[in-house]
Amino acid sequence: MQPNEGISLMSSGWFLMIPAMLIGLWAQFKLRSNYARYSKVGTVRGYTGAQAAREILDRNGLPNVEIYEVEGTLSDHYDPTKRAVFLSRDIFHGNSVASVSVASHEVGHALQHKAAYGPLGLRMALVPITGIATNMAMFLILGGLFLSSVIGPFSTTLLWIGVGCYALLAFFQLVTLPVEYDASSRAKEQLLRLGIIDPRESGGVSKMLGAAALTYVAAMISAVLELLRLIMLARSRENH
Repeated sequence: MQPNEGISLMSSGWFLMIPAMLIGLWAQFKLRSNYARYSKVGTVRGYTGAQAAREILDRNGLPNVEIYEVEGTLSDHYDPTKRAVFLSRDIFHGNSVASVSVASHEVGHALQHKAAYGPLGLRMALVPITGIATNMAMFLILGGLFLSSVIGPFSTTLLWIGVGCYALLAFFQLVTLPVEYDASSRAKEQLLRLGIIDPRESGGVSKMLGAAALTYVAAMISAVLELLRLIMLARSRENH
């Protein structure tokens, strides 16, 4: 590699992709390994994920929030627009520490919704905007990079607008962190308070929920690093 090529590599920020990728892989490994471990550990009380979710919802005045079974592995989620919890087959039917942990975490979002938890409301408001901005960012950034010979100096402006759109995605990932950690905190509190798990099982629940939260931390770090890379790239183009 020639010296000027090394400078170009540094200025475009491609070196930031390596830690982002490693952090993402590590977080997924932690989640998968903890899920594999605790999906084999049955709970003393014998609740399935669906039963645990239903118990928490009913005891918190949310009998109208439905629980549905969906395909996939760890495809579990709460849909605030439908006011429904969706659990993957293994979580829905399983009576393991992993099953009740994941199910109760998703119910934690329903509890947030009922309590009008601020960060959840902000994330819900950002979802449609972020979806549009993410799609626009790709085209604007590519246009700014490859159409400079056609549109001249405006290509840099286009590139910066694309970077701004991507910044919204990074902000969305940042807002997601307190939402997910709070849902996990609510989940564990409910599991213990309602007697769904034995206190001796709380350590396994914490590890399972903590591993899941790491994936959101990794997504946030990756988004921020990618944003920094794009800023460096735009500044490099601007200085040429």
